[in-house]
This record gives sequence, C-alpha cells and structure tokens, in this order.
Amino acid sequence: MAKITIQEVEHVANLARLEFNEEEKKRLAEQLGEILDYIDQLNELDTAEIEPTSHAIPVKNVVRPDAVKPSLTRDDALANAPSNVDGLFEVPKIVE
Repeated sequence: MAKITIQEVEHVANLARLEFNEEEKKRLAEQLGEILDYIDQLNELDTAEIEPTSHAIPVKNVVRPDAVKPSLTRDDALANAPSNVDGLFEVPKIVE
C-alpha cells in the first residue's frame, strides 16, 4: 500500500496555498494513498501491445462536410430588417 504521510499532505497543501484541519489532512492522506494504490495496480498491466490514444473512447466528427448551396438574396435577407442603408442592416449606434 502506498502510504502518504500527513507531512506530505501538508507540504502539497502549502504549495497550493490550501489550509486543512487535522481530520481533513488524515482523510486526504488516506484518499491519496488509495489513488496511488490503484495506479500501482494499473502499472502491473502489460500495455506493450496497446496503441496509445488521446481519448478514452473513439471520437467521431459530427460536422457535415462543406457544400456550396444557394443562400438568401440580399433583398430576402433585408426584407424584415427595420432599417437598411445601401443594402446593409442599419443598427442604432451604441456608445458607452
């Protein structure tokens, strides 16, 4: 079992500028020890034949391919605009 000491928890907490009471330090030492135990179990696995991946699950691109399609004409796009000037939307000036 990987043992994390209270002093190591205090050292890391100091580096991270965190404060813990004695009960929290004890609990963190136990929890961090359990995490390191699990990592030790994972290190026992033979991964020589396993290809490295960047994601735990396969990632699929869900974006559709670009395709040229007809779009709105300028007149259609401006049809519901409250105001337009020279074929452009006119919006109120905003100054803060």
